[in-house]
Amino acid sequence: MAELKWAIDGRRFRTVEEYQAALRDKKLIDTITGNIDLNNAKDVERLYTELKQEKYHFESIVGRQFDDNIYELHKKFQAQEEQKAEKERLRKEKLKNALKPHKSIRTAGSRGRKPKERLKMDDFDADMQKEILLILRKKEKKRKIVMAACVVLCIVCFGYFGAYYQVAAKSAREFEELVALKKAGAVRAAENGAKGVQINLTGDDADTPDILAEYEAIYNKNKKLIGWIKIDDTLIDYPVMQTVNNEYYLDHNFNQEEDRNGCIFMDYQCDVVKGCDNIILYGHHMKSGKMFGSLNKYSQEAYYEEHPTIQFDTIYEKGEYQVMYVFRSKVYSEEDVNFKYYQFINAGSEKEFNSYINEMSALSLYDTGVTAVYGDELLTLSTCDYQETKGRFVVVAKRVK
Repeated sequence: MAELKWAIDGRRFRTVEEYQAALRDKKLIDTITGNIDLNNAKDVERLYTELKQEKYHFESIVGRQFDDNIYELHKKFQAQEEQKAEKERLRKEKLKNALKPHKSIRTAGSRGRKPKERLKMDDFDADMQKEILLILRKKEKKRKIVMAACVVLCIVCFGYFGAYYQVAAKSAREFEELVALKKAGAVRAAENGAKGVQINLTGDDADTPDILAEYEAIYNKNKKLIGWIKIDDTLIDYPVMQTVNNEYYLDHNFNQEEDRNGCIFMDYQCDVVKGCDNIILYGHHMKSGKMFGSLNKYSQEAYYEEHPTIQFDTIYEKGEYQVMYVFRSKVYSEEDVNFKYYQFINAGSEKEFNSYINEMSALSLYDTGVTAVYGDELLTLSTCDYQETKGRFVVVAKRVK
Protein backbone atom coordinates (compact mmCIF):
# COMPACT_ATOMS: atom_id res chain seq x y z
CA MET A 1 0.00 0.00 0.00
CA ALA A 2 2.91 2.33 0.68
CA GLU A 3 4.08 2.06 -2.91
CA LEU A 4 0.71 3.35 -4.25
CA LYS A 5 1.30 6.60 -2.38
CA TRP A 6 4.51 7.11 -4.31
CA ALA A 7 2.75 7.59 -7.62
CA ILE A 8 1.91 10.70 -9.65
CA ASP A 9 -0.38 10.53 -12.70
CA GLY A 10 0.12 6.74 -12.84
CA ARG A 11 3.89 6.99 -12.64
CA ARG A 12 5.38 5.12 -9.61
CA PHE A 13 8.56 5.98 -7.74
CA ARG A 14 10.83 3.60 -5.89
CA THR A 15 11.86 5.87 -3.05
CA VAL A 16 10.30 8.63 -1.03
CA GLU A 17 13.07 10.99 -2.19
CA GLU A 18 12.18 10.46 -5.87
CA TYR A 19 8.53 10.87 -5.06
CA GLN A 20 9.09 14.15 -3.20
CA ALA A 21 11.25 15.48 -6.07
CA ALA A 22 8.46 14.58 -8.49
CA LEU A 23 5.95 16.40 -6.27
CA ARG A 24 8.11 19.52 -6.36
CA ASP A 25 8.33 19.29 -10.14
CA LYS A 26 4.55 18.77 -10.35
CA LYS A 27 3.97 21.86 -8.23
CA LEU A 28 6.36 23.90 -10.41
CA ILE A 29 4.66 22.64 -13.57
CA ASP A 30 1.22 23.60 -12.21
CA THR A 31 2.56 27.09 -11.42
CA ILE A 32 4.00 27.46 -14.94
CA THR A 33 0.95 26.19 -16.78
CA GLY A 34 -1.37 28.23 -14.62
CA ASN A 35 -0.08 31.43 -16.27
CA ILE A 36 -0.10 30.31 -19.90
CA ASP A 37 -2.42 28.79 -22.50
CA LEU A 38 -0.90 25.66 -24.01
CA ASN A 39 -3.25 26.03 -26.98
CA ASN A 40 -1.68 29.38 -27.81
CA ALA A 41 1.36 29.19 -30.11
CA LYS A 42 2.94 32.38 -28.74
CA ASP A 43 2.61 31.20 -25.12
CA VAL A 44 4.15 27.84 -26.02
CA GLU A 45 6.99 29.53 -27.92
CA ARG A 46 7.74 31.79 -24.95
CA LEU A 47 7.73 28.83 -22.53
CA TYR A 48 9.92 26.82 -24.91
CA THR A 49 12.46 29.67 -24.95
CA GLU A 50 12.43 29.91 -21.15
CA LEU A 51 13.00 26.14 -20.82
CA LYS A 52 15.79 26.30 -23.37
CA GLN A 53 17.43 29.06 -21.37
CA GLU A 54 17.11 26.83 -18.24
CA LYS A 55 14.95 29.30 -16.40
CA TYR A 56 13.28 26.37 -14.60
CA HIS A 57 15.15 23.53 -12.89
CA PHE A 58 13.47 20.09 -12.74
CA GLU A 59 14.55 17.31 -10.40
CA SER A 60 12.65 14.28 -11.69
CA ILE A 61 11.39 12.44 -14.71
CA VAL A 62 8.07 14.32 -14.34
CA GLY A 63 9.81 17.60 -15.08
CA ARG A 64 11.89 16.15 -17.89
CA GLN A 65 8.78 14.66 -19.47
CA PHE A 66 7.08 18.08 -19.26
CA ASP A 67 10.12 19.62 -20.96
CA ASP A 68 9.88 17.04 -23.78
CA ASN A 69 6.14 17.63 -24.16
CA ILE A 70 6.64 21.39 -24.55
CA TYR A 71 9.36 20.76 -27.16
CA GLU A 72 7.01 18.53 -29.17
CA LEU A 73 4.18 21.06 -28.85
CA HIS A 74 6.46 23.85 -30.04
CA LYS A 75 7.48 21.82 -33.09
CA LYS A 76 3.83 21.09 -33.84
CA PHE A 77 2.95 24.81 -33.83
CA GLN A 78 6.00 25.56 -35.98
CA ALA A 79 4.89 23.00 -38.55
CA GLN A 80 1.39 24.48 -38.58
CA GLU A 81 2.80 27.98 -39.14
CA GLU A 82 4.96 26.73 -42.00
CA GLN A 83 1.99 25.01 -43.60
CA LYS A 84 -0.07 28.15 -43.17
CA ALA A 85 2.69 30.32 -44.70
CA GLU A 86 3.06 27.95 -47.65
CA LYS A 87 -0.67 27.93 -48.20
CA GLU A 88 -0.73 31.73 -48.13
CA ARG A 89 2.20 31.87 -50.56
CA LEU A 90 0.39 29.58 -52.99
CA ARG A 91 -2.78 31.64 -52.62
CA LYS A 92 -0.93 34.88 -53.38
CA GLU A 93 0.86 33.31 -56.32
CA LYS A 94 -2.43 32.09 -57.73
CA LEU A 95 -3.96 35.52 -57.16
CA LYS A 96 -0.99 37.19 -58.82
CA ASN A 97 -1.30 34.94 -61.86
CA ALA A 98 -5.00 35.71 -62.05
CA LEU A 99 -4.31 39.46 -62.07
CA LYS A 100 -1.35 39.27 -64.46
CA PRO A 101 -2.09 40.91 -67.85
CA HIS A 102 -2.64 38.45 -70.66
CA LYS A 103 0.11 38.41 -73.30
CA SER A 104 -1.01 37.23 -76.69
CA ILE A 105 2.32 37.87 -78.47
CA ARG A 106 4.39 34.77 -79.05
CA THR A 107 8.15 34.77 -78.87
CA ALA A 108 10.34 33.05 -81.46
CA GLY A 109 11.07 30.22 -79.04
CA SER A 110 7.38 29.59 -78.45
CA ARG A 111 6.64 28.77 -82.10
CA GLY A 112 4.95 25.44 -82.37
CA ARG A 113 4.14 25.36 -78.67
CA LYS A 114 0.60 25.54 -77.42
CA PRO A 115 0.06 28.94 -75.74
CA LYS A 116 -0.98 28.94 -72.11
CA GLU A 117 -4.66 29.36 -71.56
CA ARG A 118 -5.63 32.50 -69.74
CA LEU A 119 -7.18 31.94 -66.34
CA LYS A 120 -10.84 32.88 -66.00
CA MET A 121 -12.85 33.91 -62.97
CA ASP A 122 -14.74 30.64 -63.10
CA ASP A 123 -11.46 28.82 -62.46
CA PHE A 124 -11.44 30.13 -58.88
CA ASP A 125 -13.65 29.39 -55.92
CA ALA A 126 -16.14 31.95 -54.59
CA ASP A 127 -13.82 33.32 -51.89
CA MET A 128 -10.97 33.81 -54.34
CA GLN A 129 -13.31 35.53 -56.81
CA LYS A 130 -14.40 37.96 -54.11
CA GLU A 131 -10.79 38.73 -53.21
CA ILE A 132 -9.84 39.25 -56.88
CA LEU A 133 -12.76 41.62 -57.41
CA LEU A 134 -11.89 43.53 -54.21
CA ILE A 135 -8.26 43.97 -55.35
CA LEU A 136 -9.35 45.08 -58.82
CA ARG A 137 -11.72 47.64 -57.30
CA LYS A 138 -8.96 48.97 -55.04
CA LYS A 139 -6.58 49.22 -58.00
CA GLU A 140 -9.14 51.08 -60.06
CA LYS A 141 -9.88 53.45 -57.17
CA LYS A 142 -6.15 54.04 -56.67
CA ARG A 143 -5.71 54.64 -60.41
CA LYS A 144 -8.48 57.23 -60.43
CA ILE A 145 -7.02 59.00 -57.37
CA VAL A 146 -3.56 59.07 -58.97
CA MET A 147 -4.99 60.39 -62.24
CA ALA A 148 -6.95 63.08 -60.42
CA ALA A 149 -3.86 64.07 -58.43
CA CYS A 150 -1.80 64.23 -61.63
CA VAL A 151 -4.39 66.43 -63.29
CA VAL A 152 -4.49 68.79 -60.30
CA LEU A 153 -0.68 68.84 -60.16
CA CYS A 154 -0.46 69.63 -63.87
CA ILE A 155 -2.96 72.47 -63.49
CA VAL A 156 -1.04 73.89 -60.52
CA CYS A 157 2.30 73.56 -62.35
CA PHE A 158 1.00 75.14 -65.53
CA GLY A 159 -0.56 77.90 -63.47
CA TYR A 160 2.67 78.48 -61.56
CA PHE A 161 4.88 78.47 -64.64
CA GLY A 162 2.38 80.59 -66.52
CA ALA A 163 2.37 83.17 -63.72
CA TYR A 164 6.16 82.97 -63.40
CA TYR A 165 6.80 83.52 -67.10
CA GLN A 166 4.21 86.27 -67.20
CA VAL A 167 6.01 88.07 -64.35
CA ALA A 168 9.39 87.34 -65.97
CA ALA A 169 8.22 88.70 -69.31
CA LYS A 170 6.80 91.80 -67.63
CA SER A 171 10.07 92.27 -65.74
CA ALA A 172 12.08 91.90 -68.95
CA ARG A 173 9.95 94.55 -70.68
CA GLU A 174 10.41 96.89 -67.75
CA PHE A 175 14.19 96.47 -67.84
CA GLU A 176 14.15 97.13 -71.57
CA GLU A 177 12.23 100.34 -70.88
CA LEU A 178 14.80 101.34 -68.26
CA VAL A 179 17.64 100.68 -70.71
CA ALA A 180 15.82 102.86 -73.26
CA LEU A 181 15.41 105.63 -70.66
CA LYS A 182 19.12 105.40 -69.85
CA LYS A 183 20.10 105.67 -73.52
CA ALA A 184 17.71 108.56 -74.09
CA GLY A 185 19.12 110.38 -71.08
CA ALA A 186 22.66 109.86 -72.35
CA VAL A 187 21.70 111.25 -75.78
CA ARG A 188 20.06 114.34 -74.25
CA ALA A 189 23.06 114.90 -72.02
CA ALA A 190 25.41 114.70 -75.00
CA GLU A 191 23.27 117.04 -77.09
CA ASN A 192 22.53 119.62 -74.40
CA GLY A 193 25.63 119.33 -72.27
CA ALA A 194 23.36 118.80 -69.25
CA LYS A 195 25.05 118.16 -65.92
CA GLY A 196 22.05 116.74 -64.15
CA VAL A 197 20.35 117.90 -60.97
CA GLN A 198 21.57 117.94 -57.40
CA ILE A 199 19.55 115.81 -54.98
CA ASN A 200 20.37 115.35 -51.31
CA LEU A 201 20.02 111.63 -50.59
CA THR A 202 21.63 111.33 -47.21
CA GLY A 203 20.20 114.18 -45.21
CA ASP A 204 23.73 115.08 -44.15
CA ASP A 205 24.99 118.65 -44.24
CA ALA A 206 27.50 117.72 -46.92
CA ASP A 207 26.32 118.20 -50.48
CA THR A 208 25.85 115.10 -52.57
CA PRO A 209 27.15 115.03 -56.15
CA ASP A 210 24.94 115.80 -59.11
CA ILE A 211 23.05 112.84 -60.52
CA LEU A 212 24.17 112.01 -64.05
CA ALA A 213 21.65 113.17 -66.62
CA GLU A 214 21.22 109.72 -68.15
CA TYR A 215 19.97 108.37 -64.79
CA GLU A 216 17.63 111.23 -63.83
CA ALA A 217 14.48 109.77 -65.39
CA ILE A 218 15.18 106.31 -63.94
CA TYR A 219 15.96 107.77 -60.51
CA ASN A 220 12.66 109.66 -60.54
CA LYS A 221 10.84 106.33 -61.05
CA ASN A 222 12.54 104.75 -58.00
CA LYS A 223 14.79 106.71 -55.69
CA LYS A 224 16.42 103.50 -54.46
CA LEU A 225 18.45 103.51 -57.67
CA ILE A 226 22.16 103.80 -56.86
CA GLY A 227 23.83 102.83 -60.13
CA TRP A 228 23.98 100.65 -63.25
CA ILE A 229 26.07 97.62 -64.13
CA LYS A 230 26.85 96.39 -67.63
CA ILE A 231 29.18 93.73 -69.04
CA ASP A 232 29.43 93.95 -72.81
CA ASP A 233 28.11 91.03 -74.89
CA THR A 234 26.29 89.50 -71.89
CA LEU A 235 22.80 89.68 -70.39
CA ILE A 236 24.17 91.73 -67.49
CA ASP A 237 22.83 95.22 -68.16
CA TYR A 238 20.79 96.23 -65.12
CA PRO A 239 20.02 99.04 -62.71
CA VAL A 240 21.56 98.60 -59.25
CA MET A 241 19.43 99.26 -56.20
CA GLN A 242 20.28 99.98 -52.56
CA THR A 243 18.10 100.02 -49.49
CA VAL A 244 18.56 99.71 -45.73
CA ASN A 245 19.08 95.92 -45.78
CA ASN A 246 20.30 93.10 -48.00
CA GLU A 247 16.97 91.28 -48.12
CA TYR A 248 14.37 93.48 -49.80
CA TYR A 249 15.68 93.29 -53.36
CA LEU A 250 16.16 89.54 -53.18
CA ASP A 251 12.50 89.16 -54.15
CA HIS A 252 11.37 92.60 -55.36
CA ASN A 253 11.81 94.13 -58.80
CA PHE A 254 12.56 97.72 -59.79
CA ASN A 255 8.88 98.65 -59.40
CA GLN A 256 8.91 97.24 -55.86
CA GLU A 257 6.66 94.33 -56.82
CA GLU A 258 7.29 90.81 -55.57
CA ASP A 259 9.46 89.02 -58.13
CA ARG A 260 11.63 85.95 -57.51
CA ASN A 261 14.19 87.34 -59.98
CA GLY A 262 14.77 90.23 -57.60
CA CYS A 263 17.20 92.99 -58.59
CA ILE A 264 20.91 93.58 -58.62
CA PHE A 265 21.56 95.47 -55.39
CA MET A 266 24.44 97.04 -53.51
CA ASP A 267 25.38 96.02 -49.98
CA TYR A 268 23.59 98.41 -47.64
CA GLN A 269 26.87 99.23 -45.87
CA CYS A 270 28.50 100.64 -49.00
CA ASP A 271 28.54 104.43 -49.44
CA VAL A 272 29.14 105.74 -52.94
CA VAL A 273 29.03 109.37 -51.78
CA LYS A 274 31.69 109.18 -49.09
CA GLY A 275 33.40 106.31 -50.89
CA CYS A 276 34.56 102.87 -49.76
CA ASP A 277 37.37 100.50 -50.60
CA ASN A 278 35.10 97.77 -51.99
CA ILE A 279 31.61 98.06 -53.45
CA ILE A 280 29.75 94.74 -53.25
CA LEU A 281 26.87 93.96 -55.63
CA TYR A 282 24.59 90.94 -55.19
CA GLY A 283 22.34 89.23 -57.73
CA HIS A 284 20.50 85.94 -58.12
CA HIS A 285 22.00 83.13 -60.20
CA MET A 286 18.89 82.58 -62.32
CA LYS A 287 18.81 79.49 -64.54
CA SER A 288 17.40 81.68 -67.30
CA GLY A 289 20.67 83.61 -67.29
CA LYS A 290 19.04 86.76 -65.96
CA MET A 291 20.48 88.87 -63.17
CA PHE A 292 23.88 87.28 -62.37
CA GLY A 293 22.89 83.96 -63.96
CA SER A 294 25.81 84.14 -66.41
CA LEU A 295 28.42 85.36 -63.92
CA ASN A 296 29.79 81.85 -63.28
CA LYS A 297 30.99 81.74 -66.89
CA TYR A 298 33.99 83.60 -65.53
CA SER A 299 35.11 80.25 -64.12
CA GLN A 300 36.60 79.72 -67.59
CA GLU A 301 39.69 81.80 -68.23
CA ALA A 302 38.77 82.08 -71.92
CA TYR A 303 35.52 83.81 -70.94
CA TYR A 304 37.45 86.28 -68.78
CA GLU A 305 39.75 87.05 -71.71
CA GLU A 306 36.66 87.91 -73.81
CA HIS A 307 35.08 89.97 -70.99
CA PRO A 308 37.96 91.53 -69.01
CA THR A 309 36.16 94.74 -68.02
CA ILE A 310 32.97 95.66 -66.20
CA GLN A 311 31.13 98.95 -66.59
CA PHE A 312 29.71 100.10 -63.27
CA ASP A 313 28.29 103.59 -62.90
CA THR A 314 26.95 105.06 -59.72
CA ILE A 315 24.18 107.58 -60.32
CA TYR A 316 26.85 110.25 -59.71
CA GLU A 317 29.76 109.13 -61.89
CA LYS A 318 30.81 106.60 -64.49
CA GLY A 319 33.31 103.85 -63.78
CA GLU A 320 35.15 101.10 -65.56
CA TYR A 321 36.65 98.13 -63.70
CA GLN A 322 39.14 95.45 -64.71
CA VAL A 323 38.59 91.89 -63.48
CA MET A 324 41.26 90.75 -60.99
CA TYR A 325 40.09 87.64 -59.18
CA VAL A 326 37.49 84.94 -59.77
CA PHE A 327 36.81 82.46 -56.97
CA ARG A 328 34.32 80.26 -55.20
CA SER A 329 33.46 80.76 -51.55
CA LYS A 330 30.49 80.34 -49.23
CA VAL A 331 28.55 82.07 -46.49
CA TYR A 332 30.15 81.01 -43.21
CA SER A 333 28.70 81.03 -39.72
CA GLU A 334 29.85 83.72 -37.34
CA GLU A 335 31.95 81.17 -35.44
CA ASP A 336 33.89 80.04 -38.53
CA VAL A 337 37.38 81.47 -38.76
CA ASN A 338 37.52 81.88 -42.54
CA PHE A 339 38.02 84.68 -45.02
CA LYS A 340 34.59 86.25 -45.52
CA TYR A 341 34.77 88.33 -48.68
CA TYR A 342 31.33 89.82 -48.02
CA GLN A 343 32.68 91.58 -44.93
CA PHE A 344 35.36 93.46 -46.88
CA ILE A 345 33.94 96.92 -47.53
CA ASN A 346 36.49 99.19 -45.89
CA ALA A 347 40.00 98.30 -44.76
CA GLY A 348 41.24 99.87 -41.54
CA SER A 349 44.80 100.10 -42.80
CA GLU A 350 47.08 99.30 -45.72
CA LYS A 351 48.08 96.08 -43.97
CA GLU A 352 44.45 94.99 -43.67
CA PHE A 353 43.80 95.91 -47.32
CA ASN A 354 46.78 93.84 -48.47
CA SER A 355 45.58 90.94 -46.32
CA TYR A 356 42.22 90.97 -48.12
CA ILE A 357 43.96 91.10 -51.49
CA ASN A 358 46.20 88.14 -50.60
CA GLU A 359 43.21 86.08 -49.45
CA MET A 360 41.34 86.68 -52.72
CA SER A 361 44.43 86.07 -54.82
CA ALA A 362 44.95 82.70 -53.11
CA LEU A 363 41.34 81.69 -53.86
CA SER A 364 41.34 82.84 -57.48
CA LEU A 365 40.72 80.14 -60.09
CA TYR A 366 43.38 81.61 -62.39
CA ASP A 367 45.92 84.43 -62.55
CA THR A 368 44.71 87.48 -64.50
CA GLY A 369 47.94 89.35 -63.90
CA VAL A 370 45.92 92.19 -62.38
CA THR A 371 46.36 93.23 -58.75
CA ALA A 372 45.54 96.20 -56.54
CA VAL A 373 47.29 98.44 -54.05
CA TYR A 374 46.01 100.37 -51.06
CA GLY A 375 43.89 103.26 -52.32
CA ASP A 376 42.46 101.42 -55.34
CA GLU A 377 38.67 101.16 -55.57
CA LEU A 378 37.34 97.63 -55.88
CA LEU A 379 34.08 96.17 -57.17
CA THR A 380 32.85 92.73 -56.07
CA LEU A 381 30.05 90.84 -57.85
CA SER A 382 28.52 87.99 -55.84
CA THR A 383 25.96 85.33 -56.75
CA CYS A 384 24.94 81.85 -55.62
CA ASP A 385 27.05 78.83 -56.53
CA TYR A 386 25.19 75.53 -56.41
CA GLN A 387 28.29 73.33 -56.15
CA GLU A 388 27.92 73.38 -52.35
CA THR A 389 25.50 74.46 -49.64
CA LYS A 390 25.49 78.25 -49.25
CA GLY A 391 28.08 78.41 -52.01
CA ARG A 392 28.94 81.73 -53.67
CA PHE A 393 30.63 82.63 -56.97
CA VAL A 394 32.59 85.86 -56.80
CA VAL A 395 34.21 88.19 -59.34
CA VAL A 396 36.41 91.02 -58.04
CA ALA A 397 37.59 93.94 -60.21
CA LYS A 398 39.48 97.19 -59.64
CA ARG A 399 38.58 100.59 -61.00
CA VAL A 400 40.71 101.74 -63.93
CA LYS A 401 38.64 104.75 -65.10
